[in-house]
Amino acid sequence: MDELEFMRGRVYGSDHDDPGPRHGRHYAELVGGPLDGLLLDITDHSEGELRDGAALPTEIGRHGPGGRAVYVPRTAGGRRYDWRGDIP
Repeated sequence: MDELEFMRGRVYGSDHDDPGPRHGRHYAELVGGPLDGLLLDITDHSEGELRDGAALPTEIGRHGPGGRAVYVPRTAGGRRYDWRGDIP
C-alpha cells in the first residue's frame, strides 16, 4: 500500500489508531496539495470558517515543519475543499 492509498479516508488531525470518520460528524474532502484525500471535520465550524476555508498545519507541504496548506471550499456550502497553496 502506498502513502496516498494509506491516507485516503483518514480524518485530518485524527488519532493514528482511529483515523476514520465518526458517526454524527460532518466532513469535507481535501482535494489536491499535500493533504489530498484526507477528510476535514467541519462539524463545529462557523459560517465564516466554512466560507473562508482553512490553513492547516502540515509538515509535508512546501514549507516543511511549521508550514500550512490552504484549502477553500469549491462551492458555497460544498463538501470539497480545493488546495490553493502552501504558506509558511
